Parts: sequence; C-alpha cells; structure tokens
Amino acid sequence: MHGMINRALQCFLRDTYGGQTWVEIAEGANLGFENFEAMLGYPDSVTLDVISATARHFKKPVDSILEDLGNYMVSHPNVEPVRRLLRFGGGNFTEFLFSLNELKWRAAMALPDLEVPELTVVASGEAQFLMTCSHAVPGFGYVMLGILRAMADDYGALVVLEHQGWQDAGEEVIQVHLLEAAFAQGRSFDLVAGEGHA
Repeated sequence: MHGMINRALQCFLRDTYGGQTWVEIAEGANLGFENFEAMLGYPDSVTLDVISATARHFKKPVDSILEDLGNYMVSHPNVEPVRRLLRFGGGNFTEFLFSLNELKWRAAMALPDLEVPELTVVASGEAQFLMTCSHAVPGFGYVMLGILRAMADDYGALVVLEHQGWQDAGEEVIQVHLLEAAFAQGRSFDLVAGEGHA
C-alpha cells in the first residue's frame, strides 16, 4: 500500500483524536514505528492491522472508522489538496460524481504509484446513481461513502447514500440519490489555491 494512504490514516487519527491516541493505536497494531513515510510502500497487511487496531481501540465497527476517514480526507484543512483534486471534477455534485470515472487517471498524472480505487459511476434513474468501487483494502467503499457525504456538503447538495454490499467480483456498490442539488450554500472554491476561502 502506498505510504500516502497510510499517512492519511495516521493523520486522520492524530488530527481527530490526538497524538497519544495515534501512538497507542500504532502500538496496538505492532507497527514497530510511529510514523508512516508518505513516499514509501508498505504491505497491505500493515494498513489492515492499523484499521483493525483502530476499531478495537474505539470499540467501533471497521465500516464506521473507514467512513470517518473518508469524511476527514475532504473536510479537514490539513488535507485540503484532496478536496481540491475532487472539486476540480465539476461545478456541481452531479458533474463531480461522473468525474470520478476519471479519478484514477487524473491521480496517476500527479502520483503514478498512488493506489486509487477503480471507480465507475452510472445513472440508474431520475437523480439516482450507482457507484462501483474496487480497491486492495476490503471495505474501501466505506471510505468513498465518507468522501461522497463530505463532498455533498461541500457542494451544498442533499443526498441519500447507501452501501449496498459487494458484487461477485469483489466490487463494492454504493447507491446515490440526489434529492436536491442546491439544498444549502456550499463551501467556496477557487481555482487557484490561496484565494478566497479555499
């Protein structure tokens, strides 16, 4: 697993719950070190060990931990570049959804070694969409669920999201129902970082 994924997991725990909590979780996962290096690769088992240790520490389901991680990756100021990468996908939530079909390609332009999930988004009805997600980390669809929820808030859209489980080939399925595209005022976004509130 690319170090950036592990580093994001570490930063989520540290920024949300404090440095001492991260140290305790790292010890619970038997890492043997305290900090992930963003540009190094790690066995997938290391990532899974940290996720499992986090779930044990908080006595929460893994799915809930992963969804919280996804929300953090968009909403926390320390990871603003992730939000910017996603917001470049479109001027409204629907455009953003369809831009996820090209996310792996866009991310590869900047970080060729980053393991971005294979995402496919299709319309399934009036203001309804289905997303399939395939990633090396089981349950990564719940990270996407958190990202989608946070991005809906970012755009000011009102949506209902449901993780619908796994297909036979292992892809996770998320249903998105867009109830109102302009339900509330979204967060400001400028094309150039540092302008306005973005």
